[in-house]
Amino acid sequence: MVRDFQRIISIEMKQQILEKEGRLPSAVIACVGGGSNAIGAFYEFIQDRQVRLIGVEAGGRGTELGEHAARFKGGAPGVLQGTFSYVLQDADGQIALTHSVSAGLDYASIGPEHAALHDSGRAEYVSQDDAAALGAVVKLARTEGILPALESAHAVAEALRLAPTLPAREILVVNLSGRGDKDMGILARELKL
Repeated sequence: MVRDFQRIISIEMKQQILEKEGRLPSAVIACVGGGSNAIGAFYEFIQDRQVRLIGVEAGGRGTELGEHAARFKGGAPGVLQGTFSYVLQDADGQIALTHSVSAGLDYASIGPEHAALHDSGRAEYVSQDDAAALGAVVKLARTEGILPALESAHAVAEALRLAPTLPAREILVVNLSGRGDKDMGILARELKL
């Protein structure tokens, strides 16, 4: 149900990129907490195998359990809130604490459709840490005048990492799933403003 409501994101993305550029993007990049905005951004491109689908999880402040929210880097199959997916959990199967500078990505599980895309190899999942996300907020605000939500800043950070490795002709679409107004207190604290 969530995917069906959120897929309007990729319907509009696809229509606009074809109108503007006359071709599909090389990659669609979106942040992934539970995964609703990312599945919405990916859905209409799933059958377009030439388009990379890149989900960006919260790398937090470290690699130890409890220091991040990257389910594909530190999770295992499990059940949380009635769904079987990848879950950050301890050796006894108890749900682990998570951390992210972004509350929207600070979640111990990931939507089952993302698990299926991961396991099939159709989508790639990477993580960006708190520092990279904060740096991406500053970069996007200074260069484009856009203050992204901290969740979305993780996707921006991945685009900033990936873009220099690609030929200039490649098109990356980054889904900005929210505005950063709500994050001003965190940004002021973390960036010492």
